[in-house]
Amino acid sequence: MTETPETTAPPTTRGTSLPPRHPLRQLLAASVGNAVEWYDWYAYTFLAAHLAREVFPPGTGNSLVPLLSTFAVFAVGFFMRPVGGLLMGAIADRRGRRTALTATILLMGGSSLLVGVTPTYAAAGVLAPVVLVTARLLQGLSVGGEFAASTTFLVESAGPGRRGLFSSFQYVSTSIGQLAASGVAALLVAKLAEDDMNAWGWRVPFLLGAVLSLAGFWIRRGAEETRAAHPAEERRPGLFDALRHHPRASLLICGITAGGTLAYYTWTSYLPTYAELNTGMTKADALLAGTVSLAFFAVLQPIGGALSDRFGRKPSLLFFGIGFAALVVPLLHALDGSFRSLVLVQCAGMVLLTGFTSISAAVNAEIFPARVRAAGIGFPYSLTVALFGGTAPYVGTLLKELGRPGLFPWYVAALCLLSSAVYLRLPESAHKPLDH
Repeated sequence: MTETPETTAPPTTRGTSLPPRHPLRQLLAASVGNAVEWYDWYAYTFLAAHLAREVFPPGTGNSLVPLLSTFAVFAVGFFMRPVGGLLMGAIADRRGRRTALTATILLMGGSSLLVGVTPTYAAAGVLAPVVLVTARLLQGLSVGGEFAASTTFLVESAGPGRRGLFSSFQYVSTSIGQLAASGVAALLVAKLAEDDMNAWGWRVPFLLGAVLSLAGFWIRRGAEETRAAHPAEERRPGLFDALRHHPRASLLICGITAGGTLAYYTWTSYLPTYAELNTGMTKADALLAGTVSLAFFAVLQPIGGALSDRFGRKPSLLFFGIGFAALVVPLLHALDGSFRSLVLVQCAGMVLLTGFTSISAAVNAEIFPARVRAAGIGFPYSLTVALFGGTAPYVGTLLKELGRPGLFPWYVAALCLLSSAVYLRLPESAHKPLDH
């Protein structure tokens, strides 16, 4: 699956491969840091309503405030993810994977701290939403860069025949971060009075996230580099080298990711809301069902990764793509407003989704040569996530408002079918050596 490196670059531009002596420590460094990253990202999502009351109060008479509110909540984070994938991916390719990983977690810790100390609109006026937008910009930059760096780090840290297994911990740790953010937010809402939650309680998870980021930074500092920095006499890869010299690989990343990211955000983030809008399920039951299914999803990931190491990447990808395309419509139609139906539907979808999520990091890493691997993955992946994954809730809600909610499952099915066509043409890479 690896494209031939550009012929203009001399062989010496390839960095030195550094097989890690302690792969489990590598796995811990990537996973703990990634969980902290996603804890911070999802904490904002879960607490946005409380935060908005203080930072974006209604009826201010200032047109700038609602504009900034909309931009911050719905656009900024996803807009910055492709930029983060490109910039942090380039740092990982030029300076080493560990350098990029420590940078992303410090960036996330700083942005989480900034959210936690954001002034209220009553105290600082328009400066308050400006501070929050800045923090969300940094969070998006960090999350986009995290995937680029941690994907390459995880896969390059794996021993022979274990790339799929190591790859699966990308989504294990993402799910743990999401569950932790949900749990902390739920605990605060349950224990604090509404006025206290709005006044100061919403700040606690972000300040905690900043502390956790320091712990993740300490763990990552002790990790081994999987790829040496380029010697001074060698030309380091440029910012757009991956796009310029490997355009087909970049397009492959988009095609591989489109159906998977739409299915992932639909099933892990939007489905509880979809059930509320279309079946009348209560919010509490919908969120509980989502939590149960997300924990089930995290357990499935290593199983899916290990199976792909044995039987190959293509069978797993096709299991997801064709299975989801064929079953998403009947699964969503099976929702009847009961807690039991939502749990069963979500868990069934999670089994199919695992065929993609458990190995996406390995598949992406096996496409690009090591010299431009991180930036090559980071930009097209994050761009595709922003275009399809990040817009899934809004497309579904828009179709509901237009009176055509039944079109949304067909939209998901069509994109999964499109990605399946890409999977069919991919050469099998599970048993080939990884380019270093």
